[in-house]
Amino acid sequence: MTNSNMACPKCNSAMEEGFIADSTGHSSAKVSKWVEGEPERSFWLGIKTEGRVNLPVKTFRCVRCGYLESYAPTDQG
Repeated sequence: MTNSNMACPKCNSAMEEGFIADSTGHSSAKVSKWVEGEPERSFWLGIKTEGRVNLPVKTFRCVRCGYLESYAPTDQG
């Protein structure tokens, strides 16, 4: 699905919405998330995220040149 409202900042072609999948190490994938603040190691979980704002990342790809641009909008509607 292309987004007619977005033009590639590199070549001015159409952008299509997608996502970048993060591997969890258990043969499953999740959508990347933006997390506020500096990363802080957790002994069991890798990185501590509890109590922090985290937002799903939307990524757009240029249909012509492949440029990627990502956003973590507050309004996920």
